[in-house]
Amino acid sequence: MTVVKTSIGRRSFIKSVGLAGGGMVIGFSWLYSCKEAAEEELALQMPEEWYEMNGFLKIGDNGLVTIMSPNPEIGQNVKTSMPMIVAEELDVDWSMVLVEQAPLNTDVFTRQLAGGSQSIRQGWESLRMAGATVKHMLKQAAADAWQVPFEEITIKEGVISHAASNQSAGFGELAAAAAQVEVPEEVTLKDKSDFSIIGTSRKNVDAKKIVTGQPLYGLDIQEDGMLIAMLVQPPAFGMQLKSVDTESVRSMPGIRDVFTIDVYPDDMEKEWSDVAAFSKNVVILGDSTWQVMQAQKAIDVEWELNPKLTEQIQILEKEAGLADASGLENSSVHASLMAAKASQEANTVRRDGDPEKAFKNAARVIERSYTCPFLAHNCMEPMNFFADVSNGKARLVGPIQTPEYAEKSVQKRLGLDLKDIDIQMTRMGGGFGRRLYGHFLVEAAVISEKAGKPIKLVYTREDDMTNGVYRPAYHVTYKAALNENNELLGLHVNAGGIPESPLFADRFPAGAIDNYRADSWALPTSISVGAFRAPRSNFIAGAEQSFLDELAEEMGKDPIDFRLELLERAQNDPVGERNDYDPARYAGVLKKVRETSNWGSEKAGVSRGVSAYFCHNSYVAQVLDLEMQNNRPKIKEVFCAVDCGIVVNPDAATNMVEGGTVDGIGHAMYSAITFKDGKPEQQNYDRYRLIRHSEAPEKIKVDFIQSDTDPTGLGEPPFPPVMGAVANALYKATGKRHYHQPFMAPPEFKG
Repeated sequence: MTVVKTSIGRRSFIKSVGLAGGGMVIGFSWLYSCKEAAEEELALQMPEEWYEMNGFLKIGDNGLVTIMSPNPEIGQNVKTSMPMIVAEELDVDWSMVLVEQAPLNTDVFTRQLAGGSQSIRQGWESLRMAGATVKHMLKQAAADAWQVPFEEITIKEGVISHAASNQSAGFGELAAAAAQVEVPEEVTLKDKSDFSIIGTSRKNVDAKKIVTGQPLYGLDIQEDGMLIAMLVQPPAFGMQLKSVDTESVRSMPGIRDVFTIDVYPDDMEKEWSDVAAFSKNVVILGDSTWQVMQAQKAIDVEWELNPKLTEQIQILEKEAGLADASGLENSSVHASLMAAKASQEANTVRRDGDPEKAFKNAARVIERSYTCPFLAHNCMEPMNFFADVSNGKARLVGPIQTPEYAEKSVQKRLGLDLKDIDIQMTRMGGGFGRRLYGHFLVEAAVISEKAGKPIKLVYTREDDMTNGVYRPAYHVTYKAALNENNELLGLHVNAGGIPESPLFADRFPAGAIDNYRADSWALPTSISVGAFRAPRSNFIAGAEQSFLDELAEEMGKDPIDFRLELLERAQNDPVGERNDYDPARYAGVLKKVRETSNWGSEKAGVSRGVSAYFCHNSYVAQVLDLEMQNNRPKIKEVFCAVDCGIVVNPDAATNMVEGGTVDGIGHAMYSAITFKDGKPEQQNYDRYRLIRHSEAPEKIKVDFIQSDTDPTGLGEPPFPPVMGAVANALYKATGKRHYHQPFMAPPEFKG
C-alpha cells in the first residue's frame, strides 16, 4: 500500500474546487477548433452539469468523467496514456471517460512539457494522486450521505457501493456532494498488482479524427479576419538582412502588408527555448498561403555578412590553415576541423585507473573514428502558430513542446502580464525536439502585434529546412588496448562535435573497464542547433556499439557474450565512483533479445547485428536481420527488448518502439544536411533523404521486460541503439565496417 501526501497539489486542488463555485461547469471547448474524440461515439447523452473535482478531472451528472491530459501531444500518446493513470486510481470505467487537452496552467499542472521522454515518468505520481484524491472525495460523500463508515465504502468501475447496507450509486449521483468535500491531506494509492487499466491496451483517443482528417493540428486553424504570414529570412547562416524593397510585392494579388520585425532585440533576455539564428526578418501578410508564397519568392531583398556570427568562424578556419575564411560554413571544412580537433588534447572528464599505462603496455591498440552530419527534424507538419495580440492580451494557439517557456518569452518580448497570455496547445504533427524551440510562436506574436490583426504564421518546407534547428555534427574516436592474450586492458573515448560533444562519460562501458578515460571537445558554429530525438545518444550509441562489435570480433568473442561480460563486471565489481546505468537491467534486455531472436542460429542469406543502449532512464537491446538484395540492404526483421518500467498502454508503447526503430534506421542509412557557403544544400525531400516504406523492416518484434519499477522514458530510447545494429548487420553482410553516417548516401554527404 502506498500513501502519498496531497500537499504538492493541494493549492491547485483547493483553487480548482473554489473555481467550481457551485461545482458546475457547462460543456468544454477550450481548444479552438478541436472537439474531443469520444463525443460522437457516446452511448450516453452529454451531462446537463459538470462538477469540477480538481484540475485534472470533471464529473458529469450522468457519470461521464472528463480527464485532462496536461502535456503536449506530439505523437507519443500521452493524451491517452496520462488520463489512463488518473482513471486507474479513480476506478472509473474507461468507456465512461472523455479526454480533453488541458490548457497551459502551471498553477494546476506540473511540467507541461514534451521532451526528454519524461512526460509519464515525471507525471506518474501527480496523476495517480489526482485520481486517488477524487476517489477519496467520492467515498467520503457516500459515507456522509449513507451515514456509514468511510472504510466500508468501495468503488469499482465507476460504481460506489456499501455492501453492508446494500447501497450503491454512480459517480454522477454523488459528484455535487463530492465537489464540496474537503481535499484530504493524504490518500492511499492502489497496489500495482491491482491495476486494471494500466497495463492494458487502449485505443488512441484521437485515432478517428487523425485518420479521417478532422481538425486537430495547428495548421487546421481558421478564423474570420485572419491573415496568413510568412517570413523572408537570410539564405545562409552567417548572413543578415541589409535592405528590402517592401513595395516590390505590395501590388501582388492578395498581399495585404509587408514589413520587417526584430524578434529578439539585443537587450531581451532569452529563455532557453528561444533559439533563433535569424532575428531580423521580413514579413509578408496576405489572404492565402499560395499568394504569400508567390510574394515570398518575388520580393527584392539584400543580404550581408553578420560580423557577430562570422568573425569567430573566420578565426577558427585561419588557425586550422584552411583557405576558405569567408565566415560562411561548409561541410567539407567542418569535417577537416573536427578531424584536426580530434587529434589535439581535449578536456578529460573521467579517468579510472591508469589508462596511459594500459596503452603503453598494450600488445595491440585498436583505434576507430566515427562521424555523423547535421540532421533536420522534418516534422510532417511544418512550424506554424496562430496569434491574436490586441488590447494588451495575447491569444496563441498551435503546436509547441514547451508552452511554459514560450509564455515567458512572449511576456518579455511584448511586455505583457502572464495572466494576459493565453497559450492553447494543439496536437503536433511531429516534433522530435524541433518544437522545443518556440521562436516561431514568438515570431507569430510579434507579427500579430505589429499588424494589429489575428495571423497564422506558416513555414514552408523550405523555410523549415533552411532555418532549422539541427542535430549537431559529431566526431568520436575510440581506442582499445589489448594484451597478448587479447584481453582488454583499457579504453579511451575522445568525443566532440559542432558545437557540442556527444559524450556521456559515466555511461557503459565506463564502470566495466579498469583503465578508462573519456575526453570531450567542441567547436563553434553560426548554425542553429538543438535537441534531436535522443540528443547526443542518437550518434554516440551507434558509434559505441559498432566499436564494441568490432572489438569483440578482434578478441574472438560473441558480441552479446562480450557485452554481458562487461556488464557482469560493472554489477559485481564496478569501477569508478559514478555509473549512470543499472548493469542488471542493461544485461536483462540483452538476455531477452538473445532469447527472442534465437541469437546464434543461422538463417540462409540473413546477416545479424546486435546493439544495446541506456538513455532517458530506459534500456533497449535490438537484433537486426538484414539481407542484401540487388546490392541493396533489405531489413527483414528487428527484435527489440525494452525495459522502461511499468508499461501504461502496451499497444501505444509498442508503436513508439516501432516508430523509433524505423526512424533510427532511416537516419543512419540515408539522412544528412550539408552546408555550402552557409546555405543548407538540402531544402526539401527531393534532396533530404528519409527512409521509404519499401525500406522499412518487414517485421518488428517488441518485448517489454515485466517490471514493478515506475515508468521511465520510451519515446527516445529505441532510436539510438538501432543505428549500431544496422552498422553491425551491414558489416556481416558486406564485410565492410561503416564509420560515417549516413551509411547509404553518396560520399559527399558524409560528415
